[in-house]
Amino acid sequence: MSAQDSPSDQAATHAPGALFKRLLPPGEPADAVQIADGLDLQARVRAGGERPYVILNMASTVDGRASIGGRSGAIGDRADRELFHALRASVDAVMAGAGTVRVERYGRIIPDAQTRRRRVSRGLSEEPLACIVSGRLSLAPDTPLLAEPAARVVVVTPSGSSLPETPAQLDYVRASRDGVLDLPAAMAELSGRFAVRTLLCEGGPHLNGQLLLAGMVDELFLSFSPKLAGGEDATGEALRIIAGAQFREPLALELLGALESGSTLFLRYGVCASAPERVSRETMPSSSLAS
Repeated sequence: MSAQDSPSDQAATHAPGALFKRLLPPGEPADAVQIADGLDLQARVRAGGERPYVILNMASTVDGRASIGGRSGAIGDRADRELFHALRASVDAVMAGAGTVRVERYGRIIPDAQTRRRRVSRGLSEEPLACIVSGRLSLAPDTPLLAEPAARVVVVTPSGSSLPETPAQLDYVRASRDGVLDLPAAMAELSGRFAVRTLLCEGGPHLNGQLLLAGMVDELFLSFSPKLAGGEDATGEALRIIAGAQFREPLALELLGALESGSTLFLRYGVCASAPERVSRETMPSSSLAS
């Protein structure tokens, strides 16, 4: 599912929603809120677990591109945006790397007041905790999310430095091992200190790779857009939904669900359990989260 959209797109969520055909398991068509509610993500939390239940939410063109012109918005459509917001409204925290927050111009996680009230009625906080993963803390103070007084933001970093004072409510999770971010320790702190039981990660590709390598992803939601983008970056490769160190062996996924709307496929995969770390720490690039 795509990343941030424009204020006009956000306002459009008040209009009648797009309908999704249920392909697997079969069922009656439903809108994005009904689909997200049916996932019952809070019920999937493991009792006594040391980390949140983690879901990756990404979008890709048919030829594997995760962005067009540096952003993911051009990949998705209305249905994708609606499901994107519905998934956000269903979790305790939303995580993204600093580069994604900068490029996509992240703002308030739940801009719609009616959706915030609905979360409260379901026993959730008014809106999810916004978690920004950053190595160098290179975040501009005018980033819309940081400039939002109502936003609750946690910066996950190995750094001992701090950002300049911002209107947003800002906290830090500082977790470092051998000079790089210790993601398992950071996730444990998010769970224990901030009561994060379910976490939705929206990328970017390097953060996705680090989470998968550390064995901390439970599900992948993938919007498969009926578009061909072509092109490549300076290295001769197109940016995919996962970047960084190659896995020792390909990760197995289990198809849990499939939806269709306007020729876009919305696929839900379970990430099959495997070793806690799929590559040695020496092979994990230390610079991938340094932003």
